[in-house]
Amino acid sequence: MAEYTPSTALIVVDMQNDFADPNGSLAVEGGAGIIPFVNSEIERARSVGALVVYSQDWHPPSTPHFQKDGGIWPVHCVGGTWGADFHPDLQLIEGAETLHKGTGGEDGYSVFTVRDPRSGQRSATALERILRDRGMERIVVVGLATDYCVKDTALDARRLGFDVAVPADGVRAVNLEPGDGDRALETVRDAGATVV
Repeated sequence: MAEYTPSTALIVVDMQNDFADPNGSLAVEGGAGIIPFVNSEIERARSVGALVVYSQDWHPPSTPHFQKDGGIWPVHCVGGTWGADFHPDLQLIEGAETLHKGTGGEDGYSVFTVRDPRSGQRSATALERILRDRGMERIVVVGLATDYCVKDTALDARRLGFDVAVPADGVRAVNLEPGDGDRALETVRDAGATVV
């Protein structure tokens, strides 16, 4: 079980309809099934004054990230649509930080960075500044999907010097290739994160 203190941030990654709902355009098998666990982590974090940050994929209608525009993914999480909305069962904290990823057509895997799909150039989101300004030392990462946004967020957090925990019960994988989720958790572990 992940531990929370006032210097811990819980990052809730992309718990959106297109990923978590079985009718979503990029539905992750079992995605909705982790929501009760994620909600319990949100409650545990709040009970000790830890920071909770939510992220959302928030793409324009056309982006090189999408198959129809040369990318690898079906159209998903177009800003302002049902698919981009948080799953209705997810507990939302009024006034909590919510970061949108991919708003300019970038690949937005990590909540810390976005990447131009053509040039490969990376740029930072506001997440690191938010965490540093609030004195956060440790992050817990839950959400979707293990083998993409969760993995990249955890790896960036380790690169930036944060202690990182990923509760296995709070993540699910796309598994484009069988075993991608397990390999992602192993990669996170190898980077110094704790998988609990």
